[in-house]
Parts: sequence; structure tokens; C-alpha cells
Amino acid sequence: MKIHTTMFDEVFILEPQVFSDHRGYFMESFHAGKLAEVGIRHSFVQDNQSLSTTAGTIRGLHYQLSPKAQAKLVRVLSGAILDVVVDIRKKSPTYGKSIQVLLSEENKQQLYVPEGFAHGFCTLSDNTVVFYKVNEYYSPEHDRGILWNDPDLGIEWPVETPILSEKDTKHPRLHQAENNF
Repeated sequence: MKIHTTMFDEVFILEPQVFSDHRGYFMESFHAGKLAEVGIRHSFVQDNQSLSTTAGTIRGLHYQLSPKAQAKLVRVLSGAILDVVVDIRKKSPTYGKSIQVLLSEENKQQLYVPEGFAHGFCTLSDNTVVFYKVNEYYSPEHDRGILWNDPDLGIEWPVETPILSEKDTKHPRLHQAENNF
């Protein structure tokens, strides 16, 4: 597994080694020891999976407040997404900055998103299945979000009229969001 850095020291792109032959492929999708080499030492406690039936679906930007903040290890099982991570740590020199990463069934890459970052994605194909591990259980009372199209963030989403949940249309902008990071 290759581990690539991003503009955020704590966010990594994981690229598995894929062994293909006439039967298909094999890959190691998780290896705690290799993640520990770059400082990722979580006990992941919950796996989540979503199906978005239509391309142009945006889910996010989501996070949980401390003490129930979540780190995530995200990958795509079917289809493709533009994955977005926003630094919401108020004292960080990269506060309010974001990165975008293409995750797909084809590239098999994964994205590690630590606590203190909001996360969301836009599906690029129909019937996209996203799978992610988290290190803290879902906590409705700590669940928060940031408006997907907050103009201060300047995120260039690949869709003008996305499919959104009602919840995701009502999140506050970053400067108004409850945040204890």
C-alpha cells in the first residue's frame, strides 16, 4: 500500500497494491500496521455504506463534535465520487481550506479524514456505493454539518443542481457552524 500526503498533514490518500489476473483482482484494503507508520492508530468501531442511485448526489459536508468526533477511512465500492475534505480546526493555518480527491471503483484509492475536518462527496456516476470506517460511533447529538455550497469555501462541485437531503440544504455556513475543534 502506498500512502500519499495531501496539503493537510493529517489527511492521506491510500493506494492499495492490486494483483490482477484472469479471475479478477485481489487487494489489501486495510492494514493497521501500515497506517500506524504514518500515525493513524485508530480502532475503527463502525462501518458505514451508502448507495446513491443518481449521479450528482451530494452528501455532506458532515462532522461530529468532540468528544464524539470521527475519523473516517473512505472508499468507493462501485461508481465514482469527488470526495471533499474541509479543515474546520479554528486555530489551523489551513482553516476553511479544502481538497478534492477522485475516489472510484477503478482507482481503488481510499481517503483518510481525521477528526477536525468536515467531509462530503458528490457522486459522478449512477449507483455509486461508498463505504467508510469510523473510529467513533454515530452520535445524533454531536452530528453537525456545513452548507455544501458555502461561498466562503469556494468548493467547485461538478454539478450545478445537486440531489441533496433536506438536512444538507439547511446546514449553516462555516463561520456560523457549531465547532469545538
